[in-house]
Amino acid sequence: MLFTASLCVAQQPNVVIIYVDDLGYGDLSCYGAQKVNTPNVDALADNGIRFTDSHSQAATCTPSRYSLLTGNYAFRINADVLEGDAPALIRPGTPTMAEMFKQNGYRTAVIGKWHLGLGNGDVDWNGIVSPGPLEIGFDYSYLIPATGDRVPCVILENHQVLNLDKDDPITVNYKTKVGNDPTGIEYPELLSQPADAQHGKTIVNGVSRIGYMTGGNAARWKDETIPYQMLSKARDFINKSEDSPFFLYFAFHDIHVPHMPDLPFRGATSMGLRGDAIVQMDYITGKLVDFLKKENKLDNTLIIFTSDNGPVLHDGYGDGAMELVGDHKPGGIYRGGKYSNYEAGTRVPFIVSYPQRVREATISDALIGQIDIYASMAELLGYELTNDEAGDSRQMLSTMLGEEEDGRVYLLEEAFSYAYRKGDWKYIKPVSDTQPYNWIKQRGIEDGNSTQEQLYNIKDDPQERHNVADKYPKIVKKLRNELDNILQ
Repeated sequence: MLFTASLCVAQQPNVVIIYVDDLGYGDLSCYGAQKVNTPNVDALADNGIRFTDSHSQAATCTPSRYSLLTGNYAFRINADVLEGDAPALIRPGTPTMAEMFKQNGYRTAVIGKWHLGLGNGDVDWNGIVSPGPLEIGFDYSYLIPATGDRVPCVILENHQVLNLDKDDPITVNYKTKVGNDPTGIEYPELLSQPADAQHGKTIVNGVSRIGYMTGGNAARWKDETIPYQMLSKARDFINKSEDSPFFLYFAFHDIHVPHMPDLPFRGATSMGLRGDAIVQMDYITGKLVDFLKKENKLDNTLIIFTSDNGPVLHDGYGDGAMELVGDHKPGGIYRGGKYSNYEAGTRVPFIVSYPQRVREATISDALIGQIDIYASMAELLGYELTNDEAGDSRQMLSTMLGEEEDGRVYLLEEAFSYAYRKGDWKYIKPVSDTQPYNWIKQRGIEDGNSTQEQLYNIKDDPQERHNVADKYPKIVKKLRNELDNILQ
Protein backbone atom coordinates (compact mmCIF):
# COMPACT_ATOMS: atom_id res chain seq x y z
CA MET A 1 0.00 0.00 0.00
CA LEU A 2 1.22 3.46 -0.88
CA PHE A 3 1.00 6.69 1.06
CA THR A 4 1.09 9.59 -1.39
CA ALA A 5 -0.63 12.32 0.58
CA SER A 6 0.76 15.80 0.10
CA LEU A 7 -0.15 16.82 3.64
CA CYS A 8 1.77 15.54 6.62
CA VAL A 9 -0.15 13.08 8.78
CA ALA A 10 -0.73 15.58 11.59
CA GLN A 11 -2.65 17.83 9.20
CA GLN A 12 -4.95 15.15 7.88
CA PRO A 13 -8.63 15.46 8.83
CA ASN A 14 -10.25 13.15 11.34
CA VAL A 15 -13.04 11.02 9.86
CA VAL A 16 -16.17 9.86 11.69
CA ILE A 17 -18.80 7.65 10.07
CA ILE A 18 -22.03 7.68 12.08
CA TYR A 19 -23.90 4.60 10.90
CA VAL A 20 -27.48 4.33 12.12
CA ASP A 21 -29.47 1.10 11.92
CA ASP A 22 -32.82 0.85 10.07
CA LEU A 23 -33.24 4.64 9.84
CA GLY A 24 -35.49 5.52 6.91
CA TYR A 25 -35.26 8.36 4.43
CA GLY A 26 -38.23 10.07 6.08
CA ASP A 27 -37.23 9.51 9.72
CA LEU A 28 -35.39 12.82 10.24
CA SER A 29 -36.90 16.27 10.46
CA CYS A 30 -34.32 17.59 7.98
CA TYR A 31 -35.72 15.05 5.51
CA GLY A 32 -39.31 16.11 6.12
CA ALA A 33 -40.41 14.21 9.25
CA GLN A 34 -42.93 16.11 11.35
CA LYS A 35 -43.79 13.58 14.05
CA VAL A 36 -40.22 13.43 15.34
CA ASN A 37 -37.71 16.22 15.86
CA THR A 38 -33.98 15.58 15.27
CA PRO A 39 -32.25 18.92 15.91
CA ASN A 40 -28.74 17.53 16.32
CA VAL A 41 -28.70 15.64 13.05
CA ASP A 42 -30.42 18.61 11.42
CA ALA A 43 -27.55 20.80 12.62
CA LEU A 44 -25.10 18.62 10.67
CA ALA A 45 -27.22 19.17 7.56
CA ASP A 46 -27.52 22.89 8.27
CA ASN A 47 -23.74 23.12 8.08
CA GLY A 48 -23.04 20.49 5.46
CA ILE A 49 -24.29 18.57 2.43
CA ARG A 50 -27.63 16.75 2.56
CA PHE A 51 -28.07 14.18 -0.20
CA THR A 52 -31.51 13.28 -1.54
CA ASP A 53 -30.55 10.32 -3.79
CA SER A 54 -28.09 8.46 -1.58
CA HIS A 55 -28.15 4.71 -1.06
CA SER A 56 -26.92 1.95 1.17
CA GLN A 57 -25.61 -0.89 -0.95
CA ALA A 58 -28.19 -3.35 0.29
CA ALA A 59 -31.61 -3.39 1.90
CA THR A 60 -30.24 -5.40 4.84
CA CYS A 61 -27.52 -4.75 7.37
CA THR A 62 -24.70 -7.29 6.96
CA PRO A 63 -24.28 -6.78 3.19
CA SER A 64 -24.35 -2.99 3.56
CA ARG A 65 -21.70 -3.06 6.28
CA TYR A 66 -19.51 -5.36 4.22
CA SER A 67 -19.72 -3.02 1.22
CA LEU A 68 -19.05 0.06 3.35
CA LEU A 69 -15.85 -1.34 4.87
CA THR A 70 -14.48 -3.20 1.82
CA GLY A 71 -15.67 -1.07 -1.11
CA ASN A 72 -17.02 -4.20 -2.79
CA TYR A 73 -20.54 -5.43 -3.46
CA ALA A 74 -21.56 -8.09 -0.95
CA PHE A 75 -22.93 -10.45 -3.60
CA ARG A 76 -19.34 -11.11 -4.66
CA ILE A 77 -18.90 -13.29 -1.56
CA ASN A 78 -22.58 -14.29 -1.26
CA ALA A 79 -22.92 -12.29 1.95
CA ASP A 80 -26.28 -12.44 3.70
CA VAL A 81 -27.63 -11.44 7.12
CA LEU A 82 -25.50 -13.33 9.64
CA GLU A 83 -26.46 -15.17 12.79
CA GLY A 84 -24.85 -14.09 16.04
CA ASP A 85 -22.32 -16.91 16.06
CA ALA A 86 -21.26 -16.67 12.40
CA PRO A 87 -17.54 -16.67 11.51
CA ALA A 88 -15.80 -13.47 10.46
CA LEU A 89 -17.08 -12.41 7.05
CA ILE A 90 -14.18 -10.05 6.30
CA ARG A 91 -11.15 -12.28 6.55
CA PRO A 92 -7.70 -11.11 7.65
CA GLY A 93 -5.78 -9.88 4.65
CA THR A 94 -8.86 -8.38 2.99
CA PRO A 95 -8.27 -4.69 2.21
CA THR A 96 -10.58 -2.52 4.31
CA MET A 97 -11.18 1.16 4.80
CA ALA A 98 -9.92 0.84 8.39
CA GLU A 99 -6.67 -0.73 7.20
CA MET A 100 -6.27 2.04 4.63
CA PHE A 101 -6.59 4.70 7.33
CA LYS A 102 -4.21 2.80 9.60
CA GLN A 103 -1.59 2.51 6.84
CA ASN A 104 -1.83 6.28 6.44
CA GLY A 105 -1.05 7.06 10.07
CA TYR A 106 -4.53 7.09 11.59
CA ARG A 107 -5.75 5.57 14.85
CA THR A 108 -8.84 3.52 14.07
CA ALA A 109 -11.82 2.31 16.08
CA VAL A 110 -15.19 0.64 15.61
CA ILE A 111 -17.72 1.25 18.35
CA GLY A 112 -21.24 -0.17 18.29
CA LYS A 113 -22.99 -2.81 16.21
CA TRP A 114 -20.74 -5.14 14.23
CA HIS A 115 -22.80 -7.94 12.61
CA LEU A 116 -19.98 -9.04 10.31
CA GLY A 117 -19.12 -12.25 12.12
CA LEU A 118 -16.32 -13.12 14.52
CA GLY A 119 -13.83 -15.95 14.87
CA ASN A 120 -13.47 -18.95 12.63
CA GLY A 121 -16.80 -20.66 13.08
CA ASP A 122 -16.83 -22.13 16.59
CA VAL A 123 -16.44 -19.07 18.78
CA ASP A 124 -15.35 -19.55 22.39
CA TRP A 125 -17.07 -16.58 24.00
CA ASN A 126 -15.19 -17.31 27.23
CA GLY A 127 -11.75 -16.85 25.72
CA ILE A 128 -10.06 -14.87 22.96
CA VAL A 129 -12.50 -14.09 20.14
CA SER A 130 -10.48 -13.73 16.97
CA PRO A 131 -10.30 -12.88 14.12
CA GLY A 132 -12.41 -9.76 14.28
CA PRO A 133 -12.06 -6.01 13.75
CA LEU A 134 -8.52 -5.87 15.14
CA GLU A 135 -7.36 -8.26 12.42
CA ILE A 136 -8.72 -6.10 9.57
CA GLY A 137 -7.39 -2.66 10.44
CA PHE A 138 -9.05 -1.43 13.63
CA ASP A 139 -6.86 -0.52 16.61
CA TYR A 140 -9.77 -0.67 19.04
CA SER A 141 -13.22 -2.25 19.04
CA TYR A 142 -16.18 -2.12 21.41
CA LEU A 143 -18.92 -4.23 19.94
CA ILE A 144 -22.38 -5.63 19.96
CA PRO A 145 -21.22 -8.85 18.27
CA ALA A 146 -24.24 -9.14 15.96
CA THR A 147 -27.53 -7.33 16.64
CA GLY A 148 -29.55 -6.46 19.70
CA ASP A 149 -32.14 -9.09 18.86
CA ARG A 150 -29.56 -11.89 18.65
CA VAL A 151 -27.55 -13.71 21.30
CA PRO A 152 -24.97 -13.48 22.72
CA CYS A 153 -26.24 -10.36 24.49
CA VAL A 154 -22.81 -9.23 25.67
CA ILE A 155 -20.32 -6.50 24.81
CA LEU A 156 -17.03 -7.50 23.27
CA GLU A 157 -14.09 -5.17 23.87
CA ASN A 158 -11.24 -5.97 21.53
CA HIS A 159 -10.92 -9.77 21.80
CA GLN A 160 -12.85 -10.50 24.99
CA VAL A 161 -16.32 -10.35 26.50
CA LEU A 162 -16.58 -7.63 29.12
CA ASN A 163 -17.43 -8.43 32.75
CA LEU A 164 -17.44 -12.19 32.19
CA ASP A 165 -17.36 -14.40 35.28
CA LYS A 166 -15.17 -17.42 34.48
CA ASP A 167 -17.34 -19.54 36.77
CA ASP A 168 -20.41 -18.74 34.66
CA PRO A 169 -19.27 -19.50 31.10
CA ILE A 170 -21.30 -18.56 28.04
CA THR A 171 -22.81 -21.13 25.70
CA VAL A 172 -24.59 -20.06 22.50
CA ASN A 173 -26.59 -22.22 20.11
CA TYR A 174 -28.82 -21.19 17.22
CA LYS A 175 -30.35 -24.63 16.63
CA THR A 176 -31.15 -26.24 19.96
CA LYS A 177 -31.82 -24.90 23.44
CA VAL A 178 -28.91 -24.78 25.88
CA GLY A 179 -29.23 -24.36 29.64
CA ASN A 180 -32.37 -23.54 31.57
CA ASP A 181 -32.85 -19.86 30.79
CA PRO A 182 -36.51 -19.07 30.10
CA THR A 183 -37.56 -18.34 26.54
CA GLY A 184 -40.21 -16.02 25.19
CA ILE A 185 -42.06 -18.92 23.63
CA GLU A 186 -42.25 -20.76 26.94
CA TYR A 187 -42.89 -17.76 29.21
CA PRO A 188 -44.46 -14.89 27.25
CA GLU A 189 -45.67 -13.37 30.52
CA LEU A 190 -42.04 -12.46 31.34
CA LEU A 191 -41.65 -10.24 28.28
CA SER A 192 -41.75 -6.45 28.20
CA GLN A 193 -42.91 -6.69 24.57
CA PRO A 194 -44.36 -9.68 22.69
CA ALA A 195 -42.22 -11.44 20.11
CA ASP A 196 -42.73 -13.78 17.19
CA ALA A 197 -41.37 -17.34 17.18
CA GLN A 198 -38.08 -16.36 15.55
CA HIS A 199 -37.41 -13.77 18.25
CA GLY A 200 -38.92 -15.88 21.03
CA LYS A 201 -35.84 -17.66 22.32
CA THR A 202 -33.67 -16.76 25.37
CA ILE A 203 -34.94 -13.82 27.42
CA VAL A 204 -32.38 -11.13 28.31
CA ASN A 205 -33.40 -7.91 30.06
CA GLY A 206 -37.08 -8.75 29.66
CA VAL A 207 -36.79 -9.23 25.87
CA SER A 208 -36.59 -12.57 24.05
CA ARG A 209 -34.00 -12.88 21.30
CA ILE A 210 -33.05 -14.92 18.24
CA GLY A 211 -31.02 -17.93 19.37
CA TYR A 212 -30.30 -19.62 22.68
CA MET A 213 -27.84 -18.51 25.32
CA THR A 214 -26.94 -19.65 28.79
CA GLY A 215 -24.34 -18.36 31.25
CA GLY A 216 -22.54 -15.02 31.19
CA ASN A 217 -25.13 -13.44 33.46
CA ALA A 218 -22.76 -10.78 34.82
CA ALA A 219 -21.75 -9.85 31.28
CA ARG A 220 -25.23 -9.49 29.80
CA TRP A 221 -26.05 -6.03 28.56
CA LYS A 222 -28.85 -3.71 29.52
CA ASP A 223 -30.25 -2.39 26.25
CA GLU A 224 -31.08 1.02 27.70
CA THR A 225 -27.46 1.84 28.60
CA ILE A 226 -25.75 0.73 25.38
CA PRO A 227 -25.91 4.17 23.66
CA TYR A 228 -24.26 5.86 26.65
CA GLN A 229 -21.56 3.18 26.77
CA MET A 230 -20.86 3.73 23.09
CA LEU A 231 -20.63 7.48 23.58
CA SER A 232 -18.26 7.09 26.54
CA LYS A 233 -15.94 4.78 24.61
CA ALA A 234 -15.97 7.12 21.61
CA ARG A 235 -14.94 10.01 23.84
CA ASP A 236 -12.12 7.92 25.33
CA PHE A 237 -10.88 6.99 21.87
CA ILE A 238 -10.95 10.61 20.69
CA ASN A 239 -9.11 11.73 23.84
CA LYS A 240 -6.36 9.20 23.20
CA SER A 241 -5.88 10.41 19.63
CA GLU A 242 -3.99 13.60 20.45
CA ASP A 243 -0.88 12.80 18.43
CA SER A 244 -2.48 11.42 15.27
CA PRO A 245 -5.63 11.80 13.20
CA PHE A 246 -8.36 9.23 13.82
CA PHE A 247 -10.98 7.23 11.97
CA LEU A 248 -14.05 6.35 14.04
CA TYR A 249 -16.74 4.01 12.74
CA PHE A 250 -19.57 4.75 15.18
CA ALA A 251 -22.27 2.18 14.47
CA PHE A 252 -25.51 2.75 16.34
CA HIS A 253 -27.78 -0.09 17.35
CA ASP A 254 -30.70 2.36 17.36
CA ILE A 255 -33.17 2.21 15.76
CA HIS A 256 -33.02 -1.56 15.19
CA VAL A 257 -35.33 -3.83 17.17
CA PRO A 258 -35.78 -4.35 20.01
CA HIS A 259 -36.66 -0.70 20.49
CA MET A 260 -35.47 -0.07 24.03
CA PRO A 261 -34.84 3.67 24.51
CA ASP A 262 -33.83 4.80 27.97
CA LEU A 263 -36.49 6.24 30.30
CA PRO A 264 -35.71 9.95 29.60
CA PHE A 265 -36.67 9.39 25.94
CA ARG A 266 -39.82 7.34 26.45
CA GLY A 267 -42.80 9.38 25.44
CA ALA A 268 -40.66 11.84 23.47
CA THR A 269 -42.86 11.19 20.42
CA SER A 270 -46.39 10.04 19.73
CA MET A 271 -45.03 7.09 17.75
CA GLY A 272 -44.08 4.82 20.61
CA LEU A 273 -40.72 3.17 21.23
CA ARG A 274 -39.45 3.38 17.65
CA GLY A 275 -40.02 7.12 17.47
CA ASP A 276 -38.49 7.57 20.91
CA ALA A 277 -35.42 5.59 19.80
CA ILE A 278 -34.94 8.08 16.95
CA VAL A 279 -34.89 10.92 19.50
CA GLN A 280 -32.35 9.00 21.60
CA MET A 281 -30.15 8.46 18.53
CA ASP A 282 -30.31 12.17 17.76
CA TYR A 283 -29.33 13.04 21.34
CA ILE A 284 -26.28 10.75 21.30
CA THR A 285 -25.25 12.15 17.90
CA GLY A 286 -25.42 15.65 19.35
CA LYS A 287 -23.31 14.69 22.35
CA LEU A 288 -20.65 13.16 20.12
CA VAL A 289 -20.49 16.25 17.94
CA ASP A 290 -20.44 18.49 21.03
CA PHE A 291 -17.46 16.56 22.36
CA LEU A 292 -15.56 17.02 19.11
CA LYS A 293 -16.26 20.73 19.35
CA LYS A 294 -15.22 20.88 23.00
CA GLU A 295 -11.91 19.21 22.13
CA ASN A 296 -11.36 21.68 19.25
CA LYS A 297 -11.46 18.85 16.73
CA LEU A 298 -14.76 19.51 14.98
CA ASP A 299 -13.48 21.92 12.31
CA ASN A 300 -10.96 19.36 11.08
CA THR A 301 -13.31 16.37 11.29
CA LEU A 302 -15.22 15.03 8.32
CA ILE A 303 -18.47 13.47 9.54
CA ILE A 304 -20.61 11.20 7.38
CA PHE A 305 -24.05 10.43 8.82
CA THR A 306 -26.09 7.68 7.15
CA SER A 307 -28.05 4.43 7.67
CA ASP A 308 -27.39 0.80 6.78
CA ASN A 309 -30.75 0.28 5.04
CA GLY A 310 -34.31 1.53 4.93
CA PRO A 311 -36.95 1.47 7.67
CA VAL A 312 -39.05 -1.31 9.14
CA LEU A 313 -41.85 -0.94 11.68
CA HIS A 314 -42.60 -4.56 12.56
CA ASP A 315 -39.51 -6.75 12.63
CA GLY A 316 -40.28 -9.46 15.15
CA TYR A 317 -41.62 -7.59 18.18
CA GLY A 318 -45.03 -6.19 18.99
CA ASP A 319 -43.93 -2.83 20.38
CA GLY A 320 -46.67 -0.68 18.84
CA ALA A 321 -44.51 0.78 16.05
CA MET A 322 -47.04 -0.09 13.33
CA GLU A 323 -50.07 0.92 15.35
CA LEU A 324 -48.65 4.26 16.49
CA VAL A 325 -46.91 5.45 13.32
CA GLY A 326 -49.88 7.63 12.35
CA ASP A 327 -49.20 9.71 9.25
CA HIS A 328 -45.43 9.55 9.72
CA LYS A 329 -43.78 8.07 6.62
CA PRO A 330 -40.48 6.38 7.58
CA GLY A 331 -39.49 5.97 3.92
CA GLY A 332 -40.64 9.43 2.92
CA ILE A 333 -42.49 9.40 -0.38
CA TYR A 334 -40.78 6.18 -1.43
CA ARG A 335 -42.21 2.68 -1.63
CA GLY A 336 -40.93 -0.35 0.29
CA GLY A 337 -38.50 -0.41 3.19
CA LYS A 338 -35.93 -2.70 4.73
CA TYR A 339 -35.65 -5.97 2.72
CA SER A 340 -37.21 -4.31 -0.35
CA ASN A 341 -36.05 -3.75 -3.93
CA TYR A 342 -38.15 -0.59 -4.05
CA GLU A 343 -36.50 2.76 -3.34
CA ALA A 344 -37.15 2.92 0.40
CA GLY A 345 -35.09 -0.24 0.83
CA THR A 346 -31.81 1.55 0.14
CA ARG A 347 -32.55 5.27 -0.26
CA VAL A 348 -31.37 6.56 3.10
CA PRO A 349 -30.25 9.81 4.73
CA PHE A 350 -26.70 10.82 3.86
CA ILE A 351 -25.21 13.96 5.38
CA VAL A 352 -21.62 15.17 5.11
CA SER A 353 -20.24 17.75 7.52
CA TYR A 354 -16.69 19.08 7.31
CA PRO A 355 -16.54 22.65 8.70
CA GLN A 356 -13.03 23.30 7.40
CA ARG A 357 -14.14 22.79 3.76
CA VAL A 358 -17.95 22.88 3.77
CA ARG A 359 -19.14 26.25 5.04
CA GLU A 360 -22.63 26.54 3.54
CA ALA A 361 -25.60 24.21 3.72
CA THR A 362 -26.16 22.46 0.40
CA ILE A 363 -28.74 20.01 -0.88
CA SER A 364 -27.47 17.60 -3.52
CA ASP A 365 -29.56 15.31 -5.74
CA ALA A 366 -26.48 13.47 -7.01
CA LEU A 367 -26.78 9.68 -7.14
CA ILE A 368 -24.33 8.33 -4.58
CA GLY A 369 -23.71 5.05 -2.78
CA GLN A 370 -22.09 4.19 0.54
CA ILE A 371 -19.76 1.89 -1.35
CA ASP A 372 -18.08 5.06 -2.65
CA ILE A 373 -16.97 6.22 0.78
CA TYR A 374 -13.88 3.98 0.67
CA ALA A 375 -12.44 5.36 -2.59
CA SER A 376 -13.48 8.89 -1.65
CA MET A 377 -11.60 8.69 1.64
CA ALA A 378 -8.56 7.42 -0.27
CA GLU A 379 -8.89 10.51 -2.45
CA LEU A 380 -9.07 12.66 0.69
CA LEU A 381 -5.82 11.15 1.94
CA GLY A 382 -4.07 11.30 -1.41
CA TYR A 383 -3.78 7.52 -1.25
CA GLU A 384 -3.58 5.38 -4.37
CA LEU A 385 -5.77 2.29 -4.15
CA THR A 386 -4.13 -0.99 -5.08
CA ASN A 387 -5.53 -3.21 -7.83
CA ASP A 388 -7.20 -5.61 -5.37
CA GLU A 389 -8.69 -2.88 -3.19
CA ALA A 390 -12.25 -1.46 -3.16
CA GLY A 391 -12.95 -2.60 -6.70
CA ASP A 392 -16.58 -1.44 -6.76
CA SER A 393 -15.94 1.91 -5.05
CA ARG A 394 -15.68 5.16 -7.01
CA GLN A 395 -13.99 8.43 -6.04
CA MET A 396 -16.77 10.89 -5.24
CA LEU A 397 -15.05 13.21 -2.78
CA SER A 398 -15.81 16.44 -4.66
CA THR A 399 -19.47 15.44 -4.87
CA MET A 400 -19.55 14.52 -1.18
CA LEU A 401 -18.12 17.92 -0.31
CA GLY A 402 -20.54 19.79 -2.55
CA GLU A 403 -17.85 20.95 -4.94
CA GLU A 404 -19.31 19.06 -7.89
CA GLU A 405 -22.87 18.16 -8.82
CA ASP A 406 -22.19 14.95 -10.73
CA GLY A 407 -23.02 11.68 -9.04
CA ARG A 408 -22.64 8.06 -9.99
CA VAL A 409 -23.49 7.02 -13.55
CA TYR A 410 -24.99 3.76 -12.30
CA LEU A 411 -25.58 2.00 -8.99
CA LEU A 412 -26.37 -1.59 -8.09
CA GLU A 413 -28.65 -2.21 -5.09
CA GLU A 414 -28.91 -5.58 -3.35
CA ALA A 415 -32.07 -6.93 -1.77
CA PHE A 416 -33.26 -10.49 -2.36
CA SER A 417 -32.95 -9.72 -6.03
CA TYR A 418 -31.04 -6.83 -7.61
CA ALA A 419 -32.01 -3.33 -8.63
CA TYR A 420 -29.98 -1.22 -11.02
CA ARG A 421 -30.16 2.57 -11.15
CA LYS A 422 -28.89 4.56 -14.12
CA GLY A 423 -29.93 8.18 -14.37
CA ASP A 424 -33.67 8.38 -13.83
CA TRP A 425 -34.19 4.73 -14.76
CA LYS A 426 -34.44 1.83 -12.35
CA TYR A 427 -34.49 -1.80 -13.42
CA ILE A 428 -35.40 -4.63 -11.00
CA LYS A 429 -34.22 -8.11 -11.93
CA PRO A 430 -36.96 -10.76 -11.79
CA VAL A 431 -36.96 -13.73 -9.40
CA SER A 432 -38.04 -17.25 -10.31
CA ASP A 433 -40.50 -17.52 -7.42
CA THR A 434 -41.97 -14.86 -5.13
CA GLN A 435 -43.23 -17.28 -2.46
CA PRO A 436 -39.97 -17.35 -0.45
CA TYR A 437 -40.39 -13.63 0.22
CA ASN A 438 -43.91 -13.69 1.63
CA TRP A 439 -42.43 -13.18 5.10
CA ILE A 440 -41.45 -9.65 4.03
CA LYS A 441 -45.05 -8.85 3.14
CA GLN A 442 -46.07 -10.19 6.55
CA ARG A 443 -43.91 -7.44 8.04
CA GLY A 444 -46.00 -4.87 6.18
CA ILE A 445 -43.38 -4.16 3.50
CA GLU A 446 -43.71 -4.31 -0.27
CA ASP A 447 -40.67 -6.34 -1.22
CA GLY A 448 -40.57 -5.45 -4.91
CA ASN A 449 -39.90 -9.01 -6.05
CA SER A 450 -41.64 -10.18 -9.22
CA THR A 451 -41.29 -12.93 -11.80
CA GLN A 452 -41.53 -10.16 -14.40
CA GLU A 453 -38.90 -7.57 -15.28
CA GLN A 454 -39.63 -4.14 -13.81
CA LEU A 455 -38.63 -0.72 -15.12
CA TYR A 456 -39.46 2.58 -13.48
CA ASN A 457 -38.65 6.20 -14.21
CA ILE A 458 -37.77 7.43 -10.74
CA LYS A 459 -38.04 11.11 -11.68
CA ASP A 460 -41.55 10.83 -13.12
CA ASP A 461 -42.69 7.99 -10.88
CA PRO A 462 -40.78 8.13 -7.59
CA GLN A 463 -43.23 5.75 -5.91
CA GLU A 464 -42.60 3.09 -8.55
CA ARG A 465 -46.29 2.56 -9.29
CA HIS A 466 -46.03 2.22 -13.07
CA ASN A 467 -43.93 -0.59 -14.47
CA VAL A 468 -43.02 0.56 -17.99
CA ALA A 469 -40.86 -2.42 -18.97
CA ASP A 470 -43.20 -3.32 -21.84
CA LYS A 471 -43.15 0.25 -23.12
CA TYR A 472 -39.35 0.58 -23.25
CA PRO A 473 -37.92 -2.83 -24.23
CA LYS A 474 -34.64 -1.35 -25.52
CA ILE A 475 -33.96 0.35 -22.19
CA VAL A 476 -34.83 -2.87 -20.36
CA LYS A 477 -32.40 -4.83 -22.51
CA LYS A 478 -29.62 -2.27 -22.04
CA LEU A 479 -29.99 -2.11 -18.24
CA ARG A 480 -30.40 -5.89 -17.95
CA ASN A 481 -27.18 -6.45 -19.85
CA GLU A 482 -25.26 -3.87 -17.83
CA LEU A 483 -26.49 -5.39 -14.57
CA ASP A 484 -25.66 -8.92 -15.73
CA ASN A 485 -22.16 -7.80 -16.68
CA ILE A 486 -21.62 -6.59 -13.11
CA LEU A 487 -23.10 -9.74 -11.59
CA GLN A 488 -20.95 -11.97 -13.80
